[in-house]
Amino acid sequence: MMAIPTQEELKEGTVLLIDKPLRWTSFDALNKLRRLMKAKIGHCGTLDPLATGLLICCTGKMTKRITEYQKQEKEYTGIIHLGAITPTYDLESEPEQFKPTDQLTEEQIRAATAEFTSTIMQIPPAHSAIKKDGKRVYELAREGKEVKLDPRPVTITTFELTRIALPEVHFRVVCSTGTYIRSLANDFGAALGCGGYLQELRRTKIGAFSVDEALTVEQWVKALKPETAPE
Repeated sequence: MMAIPTQEELKEGTVLLIDKPLRWTSFDALNKLRRLMKAKIGHCGTLDPLATGLLICCTGKMTKRITEYQKQEKEYTGIIHLGAITPTYDLESEPEQFKPTDQLTEEQIRAATAEFTSTIMQIPPAHSAIKKDGKRVYELAREGKEVKLDPRPVTITTFELTRIALPEVHFRVVCSTGTYIRSLANDFGAALGCGGYLQELRRTKIGAFSVDEALTVEQWVKALKPETAPE
């Protein structure tokens, strides 16, 4: 676990590692901490509300390094559910187009990872925060408008399956910034011919930073409150 900085250190500039809880947005976590300090603060890349894990926040002069940290390689663990798809590629929408998976062998499933372990062209989810024509594409998708996004290059250096218990496939991925694990889950299911969506996701590393060093939001609140409690 990381050391707790003083208010002076926060104002001067430091890095805070947060273990973001499920169903919180990255801004929820950031704002919770912002209210407990007298310092400028920003985060280094969002996590979807249905994802947990490492969120890096920078305070003071360290906010100048946010872009640097955003560009670093990331590691995720999670579960891909095979045999159905969802419009959002995760459980923010209901599964549909169900297909059987009992015809798949472990060898087939493991072999399919090779197709994605390289620099690939990936199409981001239609339900994402990317802007198109001045609007977030998830807003367009929610309005029922057709969203066409161009594929973009991402690099997946590791796509390891840690457990197969159909319809669930547990994985570990190491990838470049800009990679959508939701898209990877959808594309992986398509490659196997049965569909797939992201059931669970946890970000475990960003560059040299690990979630093992992070504190939960509750731990940060408890640690920072004594110095900022009203008299």
